[in-house]
Amino acid sequence: MGVFVFLPLVLPLTAWPVARLAQQHLHPRTATRLLTAVASVMALCSTLCLALLMVVGTAQVPGNPLPDGWSDPEVRAAVPFDGVAGRAAIPALAVVLVVCTRVVVRHHLVRRRARRALTGPRDRSVAVVPDTVPYAYALPGGDRDRVVVTTGLLAVLTGPERRARFAHERAHLAARHHRHLLVAQ
Repeated sequence: MGVFVFLPLVLPLTAWPVARLAQQHLHPRTATRLLTAVASVMALCSTLCLALLMVVGTAQVPGNPLPDGWSDPEVRAAVPFDGVAGRAAIPALAVVLVVCTRVVVRHHLVRRRARRALTGPRDRSVAVVPDTVPYAYALPGGDRDRVVVTTGLLAVLTGPERRARFAHERAHLAARHHRHLLVAQ
């Protein structure tokens, strides 16, 4: 098995320098879209690489569930394999599957809980939570997008600062930044 088969697994290590360059030279909107696309393509390529390593690497191992044609001597000669890499790819793929499942399930659970917690009039775009800790965040919900802010934050901000904070959070909602974060996760 050639060294190039491992390239999609090593390529994500270049994400940090690419992100730094994008931050310095691109508009934030463009950089966000570019980095989200690069992250999703790298994740997909790495996962496919692991799957191919598993299939090809375990093709010659006795007891594999692949068709008998994979055991043909001509196929063995044409398809290089590495049993160690193939066997190592199996738990790596299991980890990828578990992590992706956890991210998607957690995303849906958090959104459902947040929607239930913030039930109320649909015309309100701001929800005030009684908490002394100052924080605010954007809560996507389709037609029920909300800005959530605590009483602690409202107490320390002046009128113009509040308007700036609300505008900032609404900009997150308008640009659908939660989608970029989900893809990156």
